[in-house]
Amino acid sequence: MNPITLDGYLDTAPEPGTHPAAAHFDLIRLLDHPDTTEPDSCAQVLECTTETPAATQLILHRAQLGDLLRISGTVAEPGSPGTPPHLHIHAIDILDTAPLTTLGATVLERYGTYVLVFDADHDEIPVFTTTGRWVGEAACPDTIGHLIHAFENTNPP
Repeated sequence: MNPITLDGYLDTAPEPGTHPAAAHFDLIRLLDHPDTTEPDSCAQVLECTTETPAATQLILHRAQLGDLLRISGTVAEPGSPGTPPHLHIHAIDILDTAPLTTLGATVLERYGTYVLVFDADHDEIPVFTTTGRWVGEAACPDTIGHLIHAFENTNPP
């Protein structure tokens, strides 16, 4: 197995593995020198698995599709020709979050471990944790920080 560190974009929704500290996901790595004879050679899809608790926590609960990640781990060579290499991940860092997701007049914005819902038809801003736990409604954008602070003080991690 060869150690590797590379950057890529989260391509599939991470799935829990066979035990609590495991997760599986795909990563897209943009190649520096694509093969001009192959039309799809500008990117490489890598299958990834982690059994490191901190990496599993991050990928399952903080990362979202399209996030730019830096992963470190080892490469397992493919078992058969045409099969992508498999990466065993030891560490994951989020380098950049995906752009805002827009659903009609509704915009979901990620703020750390929180999701804010901006809707043109409503003045209040619903706030949830990324795990789906209800935080509350902020009356205006200026009160979002106060709402999150109050939630964190009454609901320790």
